[in-house]
Order: sequence, then structure tokens, then C-alpha cells
Amino acid sequence: MYLCIHMQTHPARIFRFNDLQFSQGPVIYWMQRDQRLTDNWALIYAQEKAQELKQPLMVIFCLVTEFLGASAPHYQFMMKGLEGVDQSLKRLEIPFQILMGNPVEMIPRFIDDHQAGFLVTDFNPLRIAMGWRRNVTEKIRIPFVEVDAHNILPCREMSDKQEYSAFTLRKKITCRLNEFLEEYPESMNPGSGIRHPVATHKVISDFIQNRLDRYATDRNDPNLGGQSGLSPYLHFGQISAQRVALEVQKADADPVSKQAFLEELIVRKELSDNFCLHHPNYDSYGGLPDWGKRTLEKHRDDARPFLYSLEEFEQATTHDRLWNAAQKEMVDTGKMHGYLRMYWAKKILEWSHSPEEAMEIAVYLNDRYSLDGRDPNGYSGIAWSIGGLHDRPWTERPVFGMIRYMNEAGCRRKFDVEQYIRKFG
Repeated sequence: MYLCIHMQTHPARIFRFNDLQFSQGPVIYWMQRDQRLTDNWALIYAQEKAQELKQPLMVIFCLVTEFLGASAPHYQFMMKGLEGVDQSLKRLEIPFQILMGNPVEMIPRFIDDHQAGFLVTDFNPLRIAMGWRRNVTEKIRIPFVEVDAHNILPCREMSDKQEYSAFTLRKKITCRLNEFLEEYPESMNPGSGIRHPVATHKVISDFIQNRLDRYATDRNDPNLGGQSGLSPYLHFGQISAQRVALEVQKADADPVSKQAFLEELIVRKELSDNFCLHHPNYDSYGGLPDWGKRTLEKHRDDARPFLYSLEEFEQATTHDRLWNAAQKEMVDTGKMHGYLRMYWAKKILEWSHSPEEAMEIAVYLNDRYSLDGRDPNGYSGIAWSIGGLHDRPWTERPVFGMIRYMNEAGCRRKFDVEQYIRKFG
């Protein structure tokens, strides 16, 4: 099953939770955020270690119910992907098991039951996942490492602090992009010859062939279908951002569109991971930048033109037909167009009693209804919209202070609002 080759996982992707030495026993890959076989550095590294230590490889996934407000469609989407993982691992004769329950209890128990000797997992900057790994580390007595298979440039390596803006992180990424944006080693890419029923290259090729060429011009118009459509697959790790970037680089498409997309895929996406890794309050008012909190505080007592409860927001019963249509799109399809996500979150700020309440409502709705909710991109996007994260001060106005403002008139200048409302409202 294993080929005799040297280690190929970049050492900067690897983070060690302890300094324990291997004794004996199987190598376990605890799959979390990157739910795929192909193009998965964490699985590649686990396979490398199994070969090096001459031990069998096992893959496990710990299913947690009621995860950050996730609803049934999210679990259905995820389980469909995991079914493909299971089928592919069976073909490779690598054992796969889904555990049910709290990882802090289930992972150490599995390790003990199977007398495992080495544990590998993937990178996840969310607070709950960081806590799982920290607590598992305290309970086990075998080597435990994390491999960043989600980011093209490993998050921990790129910066040891919260970056102020895309500009500051972009400079660091530009210097080292060629070092990490490399082709995966074919000989150690476990699923490279196996068709995955969900996370295949089909969703990537569909975007590249049908939408990439017009991405720069069409992405901000929700009526044109110009966005990539990859976000849910990236969120669940069913496709690799690195694979997407490699294929986009090779594509014969408009260079401006390619650059615009790669900016979102690499700089903006990895800026979100950086934010969640380095700020424990990424999903609340406390995570907003100091200047954003100061300006919101100054306007805390401003009169709001409308005030709505969580239930009214959730049921899309505001006075604003465009906002209601955006909320319904998210509830009905599990997605909301990126441009409207900004408008949607900013109006929640404008129509809530306080910025703290606005953050709570926006996070709850996005985590509950969006397929790519419960994700650093979502948390940083909400913090950008409501509190100016990774942004700069703009013209001061009521309620918003110097937070960037959006209104329906601006949307009407961008796209046919009535067409969008007819579709979703």
C-alpha cells in the first residue's frame, strides 16, 4: 500500500502539540476540517508517518451534533461528502470510522482501544476546535501533530499576530506564495485516482469553464451568477483551496478575473483564518477593532430608523424587500450572494438596539442557515460589515459612525434589485 519515498510535507505546515516520542501502534488521522482524501496535506503526512514508522494507517471523524447552531441541511451536505470519503478509503483498504460524541472523550478512548501510536489532525482556528485539541493533548500519551491542509500558506507560519488588514498579510503572502503553492506529490496523494461523489474536480472545472472569465465584471451582480459557487465545498474541506488555485493559474481566462479570484481565495480567506486564530472573540462585539468600537460607542444612543427582533429578522419580515429577499435566499438555498451579505449584515446593525445585539443576530443567522456558516470567512465578514475589521474609517453618519455604509440606492446602482426580489422575495 505504501511507496518508499522521502517526506514531502513542508515542515512549516506541521505544528506539534507535544514532544512525546513514538513507541508503537497505528497512525491515526483525525479528520476534522478537511473532509477529503485527494489534495490533503494532513492525510499525506499521516501516510508518510505510517510508512516511516512501518505502522498501519487509520482515519477517523468525530461527528458532533448541535455544532455551533448547524441545521439539518448542513449535516446532510457534510455526510454526503463523508460517504464519499468512506467509499474511497475502502478501495484503498484504509480503515475509516465515524465516532459520535465529544471529541475530548471519543478521541482518547479510540486511541486507547486501538493502542494507537501517533495522532495527526488538520488545522482549524475556531475556538471550539482549538479547545478540543488542547484537551485531547492533555489526555493522550502519544505524539500529536496538526497539519495545515486548509490554507495554501500555513496560517501559523505566515504570522504570529493578528494582521491589521489584507495589505499587511498580502505582503507576507506574496513573498512566500511560490514556496507553498506547489503541486501535490502524486505518489502520496491517497485519493488521486479515485472519483469522489461530491468533492470532485467537477465543481472546480465548472467554475473555471463557465464563470472564471467574467468573475471580475459579474461577481458583484447577484442576478448574473458570476461567483464561484465553491464556498460550501471549501468550508467543509471537500475541495482543496490549493487545488483550486493551481487550476485557476493554469486556466486560459481573463487575467484580471483570475487575479481578482485568487485575491479572494488566498489573501482574504487566509486573513480570516489569521483573525480567528489570534482573536478569541472573533464572533462577538469584543472582536471588533478598537477604532470600530470607539465610533460605534459614540453613536450607541442614536435613533434607529427601525428596530427588529431576532424572530423578525429570521422570518424576513422587515420593511426592506431587498433585505428580506437576501435572508430568504440564505434560508431557502443555504447561500447568499457575497455582495448582499455585506448589505444584509450592515442593515442588521442599523436596525438592532446595539452593535452587540447586531453581532449576535448576524452570527446566529449565518451559522444557522448558511452552508458555509461556522467559518472564519463568515465571522470576519460580519465583523468587517458591522465593526470595520480589516477596513478603514469612512464618512461619519448616524448609527454607523465611521463604519462603511451601504444602502438600497447603492445596490440599485450595482444591479437590478427588482429582478433579485422577484427571484427570492
